[in-house]
Amino acid sequence: MFKFPAILIMILALPACVSTYRADVQQGNVVTAEMVGALKPGMTKRQVRYVLGSPLVTDPFHKDRWDYVYSFQKGSGKRSQQQLTLIFKDDALVTIEGDLAQAARANP
Repeated sequence: MFKFPAILIMILALPACVSTYRADVQQGNVVTAEMVGALKPGMTKRQVRYVLGSPLVTDPFHKDRWDYVYSFQKGSGKRSQQQLTLIFKDDALVTIEGDLAQAARANP
């Protein structure tokens, strides 16, 4: 008589022992080293936008600075983030900075 309620409680408690599924979370602009390698000093904003797409962040106080940020978290794992900053002067690309710029220089 006492076996049935005990078995029922164990069956109902079993799902609490299983971890929940967590989806992968990908945010921002996907920018590869090849895309960064295609950037050359002197390119116009329009040319850069064609290669990389629209920047994730456009600072209203610094119109000549574009930031591309990408982050990825696999399930409940650690989050990784990459960042690329482009500086323009008179509508021409002058500086490429960030994690992705270093990766592009390492793999020409």
